[in-house]
Amino acid sequence: MTNVLSIVSYQFLPAKMGGQKGIAFFNRFFSKEVNLTCITTENNDGNYADGYELLNILSNSKIRYINPFYFFTVKKIIKDKKITHLLLEHPYYGWLGILLKHFCKVKLVIHSHNIESVRFKSTGKWWWKILEYYEELTYKNADTCFFISDEDRGYAIDHFSIPRQKCTTITYGFELNSVPSPEEKIAARDFLNTTYSLNKQDKLLLFNGTLHYKPNLDAVDVIIKKINPILLSFTDFKYKILICGKGLPEAYNELYEYKNNNIIYAGFVDDITPYFIGSDIFINPVIDGGGIKTKLVEALGYNMNVVTTVNGAIGVPATITNNKMRIVNNNDWELFANQIITTNTSAIISPAFFEHFYWKEIAKKAANTL
Repeated sequence: MTNVLSIVSYQFLPAKMGGQKGIAFFNRFFSKEVNLTCITTENNDGNYADGYELLNILSNSKIRYINPFYFFTVKKIIKDKKITHLLLEHPYYGWLGILLKHFCKVKLVIHSHNIESVRFKSTGKWWWKILEYYEELTYKNADTCFFISDEDRGYAIDHFSIPRQKCTTITYGFELNSVPSPEEKIAARDFLNTTYSLNKQDKLLLFNGTLHYKPNLDAVDVIIKKINPILLSFTDFKYKILICGKGLPEAYNELYEYKNNNIIYAGFVDDITPYFIGSDIFINPVIDGGGIKTKLVEALGYNMNVVTTVNGAIGVPATITNNKMRIVNNNDWELFANQIITTNTSAIISPAFFEHFYWKEIAKKAANTL
């Protein structure tokens, strides 16, 4: 088996948010294909490392990204464990990966979750150009680059001039390989009805995401100011919008008062699964941020109907969704609201979706690439 050392430079265990789940599930299934050891920060809980060894040797301090002494620590681990491949989650530790590649003669693999410079440019960070140079340098020095979507892969090939043969799409995945049963859906909806005093006849619309992340907060703004007023004008359409996610800024505390306008802010929920299973339509009015929208993959995996913007659908081929995903041009909120009202398919998400997004298949592809 291939011996892989992964470096994850932030907390991801226990996995609660989409990006954390992306690494946690990838590691769980990847460790069935390779001998995996993971180096990460002190604040990760090793009890959640399923099938691989977790080494909490990175500090929680922000200066961990520039600490030169980690070179010697990781170099010893590579030697002791006879590591053949060093896998960096994100390009942030590119300097360390490049040094270890040359001094330890290991293959360097970058697992990209976004084109980071593009993501930060879209959120208005002035230093995105510096990050772009560093990101390009890291990709060029890697032996293999995993990208989260075909769009990101194409961008790296065209914009950074990364050789095509070094680039592979390793997408975000879904933990199950089939849709929930009708009984599970009924139980989940009953739970939501009881928890939030919902009427059974209401169409339940769901949005979730980390709300201190600007693209998600902008989407909440759109829901409140653009989409919901249109929906309210259709008096025959009975619905509730359920918004889940932590990190709501104080300036948005008024969201708690929107219940009379069919919007319920649930805040952070410990388990998002019944919300996906029990809701009817996932709405995804996100237009910034880059990369694949992990919550969209989860919604489709749970067999939800989805209405999304073009940018929100990046990385999810419409051809494998069996018409469960309606895609609307960015900023066309009138049509977006209309699609919500008219979306009523009882179709089942296609088997091709699980062939593409099931974590087991994704991990096999990654291992075969190495």
